Amino acid sequence: MNDKPHLDEEALAELQDVMEDEFDVLIQTYLADSRSRIDGLREALATADPEHFAKTAHSFKGSCINIGAPRLGGLCFEAEQLGKDATLEQAPAVLERIEAEFSEVARRLQNFGQEA
Repeated sequence: MNDKPHLDEEALAELQDVMEDEFDVLIQTYLADSRSRIDGLREALATADPEHFAKTAHSFKGSCINIGAPRLGGLCFEAEQLGKDATLEQAPAVLERIEAEFSEVARRLQNFGQEA
């Protein structure tokens, strides 16, 4: 899992070029949506709902891949598989890793492009 970068900076730079002035809105929307998805994962775990856990992880995975956060997307894939297999015993540890990686991704996204 650690072979994937926190951010695919090349993909993000291309996205920034395409989105122009709307890039910051995209980033803020992704961050807010991600926080909501993490809350959804917590809720699914608290209610022991593997189907909801898998669906939430799946949609979160897609948005991570689209924004250029491959490591976070990989963790979401791992969470999705746990939900699909209805084996949520390891889900708290995976969710903890998702939350930690999201914090790192959020920090890096907030600073993206400011180094230039």
